[in-house]
Amino acid sequence: MGPSAGAAIAGHMDVDKLAFTGSTEVGHLIQQASGSSNLKKVTLELGGKSPNIILSDANMENAVEQAHFGLFFNQGQCCTAASRTFVQADIYDEFVERSVERARRRVVGNPFDLKTEQGPQVDQEQFNKILGYISSGKREGAKLKCGGGVAADRGYFIQPTVFGDVRDNMTIAREEIFGPVMQIMKFKTLEEVVTRANDTKYGLAAAVFTKDIDKASYVTNGLRAGTVWVNCYDVFAAQAPFGGYKASGNGRELGEYGLDNYTEVKTVITKVPQKNS
Repeated sequence: MGPSAGAAIAGHMDVDKLAFTGSTEVGHLIQQASGSSNLKKVTLELGGKSPNIILSDANMENAVEQAHFGLFFNQGQCCTAASRTFVQADIYDEFVERSVERARRRVVGNPFDLKTEQGPQVDQEQFNKILGYISSGKREGAKLKCGGGVAADRGYFIQPTVFGDVRDNMTIAREEIFGPVMQIMKFKTLEEVVTRANDTKYGLAAAVFTKDIDKASYVTNGLRAGTVWVNCYDVFAAQAPFGGYKASGNGRELGEYGLDNYTEVKTVITKVPQKNS
């Protein structure tokens, strides 16, 4: 749905409830149109810049594969994409090396071929936008570890790209790229990484990889995100509510909470002339 179409529906006086999944930009327009029309209920599932936190005691093989999947799934065009990978300092170099090796093995090509892992981006506009973000990452000093270019001589194919030495203030670490571009950052302490992970306007999803249940509890409790995965990524269930904090939206899909958005509470108070109890 484009910005004008979404805003038009949100401004319709005969619509009582609107659920929208898309960009934060269009979410703003829909909320505004709702406010200027009939104040219809609006639930929004918007963008994200989700932190994926890898602690030094994590199962390395699983963490690398899940981080790869969490970012590159659907060509990176996923609202929950694990687009900020925080890795503890003492395993940082090995994790980057393994992630680069995995990204280089990723099969890019015809999406109708069962061996293909990554197809083209959705359109020319998104293709150009992602290449622009890659250019900004190089320009701002991130280390391009692999990829970074066009993956085919025709079509909207982009190489699986990994950046290391990414700093929190870089454009690629702040804005939603929505493409196959992985950012890897280094951290030392739990307190530090929770603070850095929350330093974003988004709050859709997050993950932590560790074998220590106490550390997992500390991180999951501290993260301001609607869904937090532990030792896995992008796992969904019909009974588990899904939605975002902050600029990632409001309301929830799935579970009992998902029904609340589509119901109204009515209170009926009746005066009874004669009571018999």
